[in-house]
Amino acid sequence: MMEIETVPELVRPVVIAAFEGWNDAAESATAVVDHLMRAWDARVVAAIDPEDYYDFQVNRPTVGIDDNGFRKLTWPSTHIAVASPPDLDRDVILIRGIEPNMRWRAFTAEILAAIDDLGGELFVTLGALLSDSPHTRPIPVSGSTTEADLMDRLVLEQSTYEGPTGIVGVLQDACARVDIPAVSYWAAVPHYVAQPPCPKATLALLTRLEDLLEIRMPLGDLPDEARAWERGVDELAEEDEDIADYVRSLEESRDTADLPEASGEAIAREFERYLKRRGEDS
Repeated sequence: MMEIETVPELVRPVVIAAFEGWNDAAESATAVVDHLMRAWDARVVAAIDPEDYYDFQVNRPTVGIDDNGFRKLTWPSTHIAVASPPDLDRDVILIRGIEPNMRWRAFTAEILAAIDDLGGELFVTLGALLSDSPHTRPIPVSGSTTEADLMDRLVLEQSTYEGPTGIVGVLQDACARVDIPAVSYWAAVPHYVAQPPCPKATLALLTRLEDLLEIRMPLGDLPDEARAWERGVDELAEEDEDIADYVRSLEESRDTADLPEASGEAIAREFERYLKRRGEDS
């Protein structure tokens, strides 16, 4: 089992986790955790021993240069960090790793044991998948939860997905089995721009975390990066008429599908978020 550094007792910690690989289209989900680790000055307190969980011919160790100019070998792993955001009345546990290649049940048990040791009270997993959504519209984010009260407050649904899953799905199932409240958010990344990064999808996931934690997230340069990303994709589409036509067809389908919500709860939530940010800026 992994060893956790001694840390002061955490206050009602919420866990936010994301993993590279199948669960992480355009690296949008892990980018959220990377962003929060920097913004909240998180401290890594534990790391899983990769020997039991990773195939090093699939996830190879990397060689780099450290701050002193010496060569440094870094093994693929999963790290756990803690942070105390200034605007949040609870602490945060951040998990950032790579989907394991083997022994998923043992890997999951290690993660949950560490969360139990740190006192985690809510487990939030983030994912991203490729979708036929247009880059010119808001990135869709689907969500599910194991808790009825969160389902109502966040307007989430019980997932009806059936099919292959990743380590994110395994962790959420494990949380349900041991009565740890869990929430899962998935961003839909346009499949025709699948290469990382996708700051617009990362920003969409952060916005959902704002709703969940009821705080203003530190967004940094992400809004500007998201706008620049969209402009860049616009320029690429303009250079290829076939792609431009395809994007227009996706826009029409998306707009038609969104019509029933146009005057409902979606607009109300966006307006409430706008007023909250405006009030904090004044």
